[in-house]
Amino acid sequence: MNIRLLIIDPQNDFCDIPGAALPVPGADADMKRLAAFIGRHGQRISGITVTLDSHASVAVERTSFWKRGDGSEVPAFTEVSAADVRAHRFLPRNEALTEKVLRMLEQLEAGKRYKLMVWPVHCVTGTWGHNIHPAVAESLAQWEFLHQASVRKVLKGEYLLSEHYGVFEAEVPFEDEESTQFNRKLALSLISDADLLLVAGEASSHCVSASVEQLLRFVGGQREHSPRIVLLSDCMSPVTGFEAGERAFFEHAQAHGVQRMPVEAVVSLFQ
Repeated sequence: MNIRLLIIDPQNDFCDIPGAALPVPGADADMKRLAAFIGRHGQRISGITVTLDSHASVAVERTSFWKRGDGSEVPAFTEVSAADVRAHRFLPRNEALTEKVLRMLEQLEAGKRYKLMVWPVHCVTGTWGHNIHPAVAESLAQWEFLHQASVRKVLKGEYLLSEHYGVFEAEVPFEDEESTQFNRKLALSLISDADLLLVAGEASSHCVSASVEQLLRFVGGQREHSPRIVLLSDCMSPVTGFEAGERAFFEHAQAHGVQRMPVEAVVSLFQ
């Protein structure tokens, strides 16, 4: 059986550990369970892909990008709409970007899925917060040694002007920015010749849900074989206050044949 593992954003800044910028309650325990699972069953896993939320310190989805109309700070967990920008309630600190940001917000809202959320500055590339949770990092190194192969690491979110929850494409793809467009090569690498795709990571309400939903849309358009997809239910948690989003994701995924199982129950599938 060809088993692959997709780990979404297992980074320090998302774990409920000291120093984390955007801690998800339960994430530290999630990652420790995932690390133990890889340590015990890594010989059965043929390939591992890890996504990494990767930003500059200033980007459109973070507090450092925005100001109020009077120049004051915009607090974390504020929603910004196109109407807000048109009314000058919120503006980019670099006002030369206003028109481009406004067009992006209009496209985002047209999708009727998200409004732009202003998050704390997190997962700045190259910092401690960007690093993989230490227990997971150790288990990945052991897997690489065992298989004499590399874990694929995929950076997402590097473009300044588009939110990028899902690994396959930004919430608003830009024609002139390849990193925001659908990553067909990555999607095919996960499903081609795979029998089972396991998914874990943080947070189930945002980056896990967006990534899986993007993959399901892609799989739905393919005629070739697609793998059984299983969410490792005790290796992911939602952002506080977004539990309803997690539930909606689980219902949508189940309706498309995706299962949820705790890590130890998944072993029964390794036949």
